Amino acid sequence: MKLTLSQNAWPIRGSFTISRGSKTHADTIVVNLEKDGMVGRGECVPYARYGESLDSVRAEIEAIRPLIEGEVSRQTLQQLLPAAAARNAVDCALWDLECKLAGNSIWHKVGIESGSVETAFTISLDSAEKMEEVAKANAFRPLLKVKLGGGEDLERLRAVRRGAPMAKIIIDANEAWTESLYRSLIPELLMLDIAMIEQPFPADNDAILADLPRPIPICADESCHDRQSLVNIVGRYDMINIKIDKTGGLTEALLLKKEAQRLGLKVMVGCMLSSSLSMAPAFVLAQGVDIVDLDGPLLLAEDIENGFDFRDNEMLPFTRQLWG
Repeated sequence: MKLTLSQNAWPIRGSFTISRGSKTHADTIVVNLEKDGMVGRGECVPYARYGESLDSVRAEIEAIRPLIEGEVSRQTLQQLLPAAAARNAVDCALWDLECKLAGNSIWHKVGIESGSVETAFTISLDSAEKMEEVAKANAFRPLLKVKLGGGEDLERLRAVRRGAPMAKIIIDANEAWTESLYRSLIPELLMLDIAMIEQPFPADNDAILADLPRPIPICADESCHDRQSLVNIVGRYDMINIKIDKTGGLTEALLLKKEAQRLGLKVMVGCMLSSSLSMAPAFVLAQGVDIVDLDGPLLLAEDIENGFDFRDNEMLPFTRQLWG
């Protein structure tokens, strides 16, 4: 088996802003695994929040190149790399290659039927005025996800609600709130009919959720990586956001989803900012979950060839020319 790595910088429509700054490109690494004339692909997004960079991810993969090219299994891979971006790219490339070598689709392999899903559309963090403009332009969408950042969040949410009065709104606080801000915002958010709050507190300070009222479901993002995270999530959160870059691939993500649902947690499937190649394994994971947030390709100025089709607010199943 031959391993090659490539790097992409997908241009973003305008800029995408979260609480830690703005981006104009989505930087990704693609793993290509070739065997018997077939090529499996997997894409990952190094995330600075977790100490990752393009260079660090490349180095992690190169460190186990001999094992990968010696045809490492997905199960062994779980022990070689941590649950993070590097393992994700290799794991997803292995899934893709396995499907192509066997002549079966990913749906046959995992025993799931494919179906369209409704995905959230993200409104980036900005001034209240600009966020209202974006909300108005996307008011036809049934589900909006609003990025927040602390101080002026209530004004931002009021503006978004004015712009999209009929949409279901979920919010991502990006670890930016304090306990006092949370307590003051909850009554206001109930009046604004906010459906879910994602990661209000820093991951290392989320124990306070166990003693706070949660009239609006709270979703763990940065606090949830793989199944080992669940011990600190039950009793604090009502939902988890599974991203394959955090789980280190589809293999662990499927196991995490099953275990979380067994424990009574609702499941959201999210993504980093990346192309349809990253969305494909996440789309498999997204079948039958409570919330889907796989709008990465909609935020790009250009997407990978054979990318997803989005029609009437629905994300249609991908073709085998893309992945799996």
